[in-house]
Amino acid sequence: MPRYKFVLEYAGTRYSGWQIQKNAKTVQGELHRALAEAVRGQRFETYGAGRTDAGVHARGQVAHVDLPAALPPHTLLTRVNDGLPHDINVLSVERVEPRFHARHSATARHYCYQISRRRSAFLKPYVWWVKEPLDLARMREAAARLVGFGDFRAFTDDDPEEKSTQVLLTRLDLEEADPLILVHVSGSHFLWKMVRRIVGVLVGVGRGDLTPAQVGDLLSNDSPLPAQLTAPAAGLFLEKISYRS
Repeated sequence: MPRYKFVLEYAGTRYSGWQIQKNAKTVQGELHRALAEAVRGQRFETYGAGRTDAGVHARGQVAHVDLPAALPPHTLLTRVNDGLPHDINVLSVERVEPRFHARHSATARHYCYQISRRRSAFLKPYVWWVKEPLDLARMREAAARLVGFGDFRAFTDDDPEEKSTQVLLTRLDLEEADPLILVHVSGSHFLWKMVRRIVGVLVGVGRGDLTPAQVGDLLSNDSPLPAQLTAPAAGLFLEKISYRS
């Protein structure tokens, strides 16, 4: 049974996240529907590299599917895109070896969060507009304290008794692209709401609500502060999934 790897981009504004849900419009649900039309009755399941929450976007989400009958990748890409709504697009399709798994084979995930420092007529669905001045130097100092292997239990709603909250954060840096501040985050994997809470805490530092030293103390701590500072979904993009070559 041939296995195909899909790379997708989507604007998550109209969707209740990636994963199929009853009585809700999701990205995976739209992909599944378009695939069903493309393969004309073949039975299949789709598997994503990770779940994005409601309103979160992607520039490089990955999924895989096994199909009973082979189709040329270009034909599959064209047929699926013809059946997708305007805000979901398949960038590439390729045949992969049967052991490839969109989620389990991934070695790292990469996200970007877009903060806007001014009001915009065009960017609202894709940024968090922070009205107060932000001290970028303090935010970078705080970010450095979160890089490495740590316990991010305060940054997620996942239950540490049911799922490990230990994460290797390999990158957390801030780039200026006027009027935006781009927060680049890479890691082995990410917990539910983790990236949005990291961004919210960094913005809190930039506003002067807490110090960089306080940020390091949030690791291995059950502080409610990260939850209170959770950044909106609109600014978050899943940029890329890395795999072993």
